[in-house]
Amino acid sequence: MDVMGLRKAMTAQGPGTGEAEDAAPLLPRTVVLVGLMGAGKSAIGRRLATRLHLPFRDADTEIEAAAGCTIAEIFARDGEPVFRSVERRIISRLVKDEPVHILATGGGAFMDPETRAAIRGHGVSVWLRAELDVLVARTARRTHRPILNQGDPRAILGRLMEQRYPIYAEADLTVVSDERPPDVTVELVIDALEAHFGVQLPHRAPRGARHGKSDDPKAETGKTDAS
Repeated sequence: MDVMGLRKAMTAQGPGTGEAEDAAPLLPRTVVLVGLMGAGKSAIGRRLATRLHLPFRDADTEIEAAAGCTIAEIFARDGEPVFRSVERRIISRLVKDEPVHILATGGGAFMDPETRAAIRGHGVSVWLRAELDVLVARTARRTHRPILNQGDPRAILGRLMEQRYPIYAEADLTVVSDERPPDVTVELVIDALEAHFGVQLPHRAPRGARHGKSDDPKAETGKTDAS
């Protein structure tokens, strides 16, 4: 099927579309974005969802809606173990029971073994891997991240990288998130998904223009084989 045919099948999904309701989704699984704060999970996720005509869901937003309070309040009132339990249930429901969508997760979600297993069993995980300087620059003016208010943000982010990057590396796919515009990163995620699922997805620009330095998808995405 050509790109236009895939796009038509993709946009035809949803209630009230008659026979198109039975059309197979463009992707067979929900795409779950993982990574540290500042990696671009929400920004990339929203753009990716728009490009693929899929719903975008944010796990933190879903948790707050279910709990009726903010994540900071859950941490302060009930502690991290309770929060992780709620997070585990919400993410498990989203990947198991909801139609295919793009899901952005909190930085600690993928560290939980049960959450990781649910994502592995029912979704495809994409690690947005960013270097320390990028994370520091992106989080510098954001005051809503309490963990970074507990000391030197660079030192805190550096410690989190040491703790979490080996686990993030277990993700199905890895895409570098750097100083380039978000739309470039979205193209690299699409490349990785195409290679992983063996499907053709909508792009905005020719391959050479998307990648700039190289036409080799593996070189640009930094994709790993987690198997």
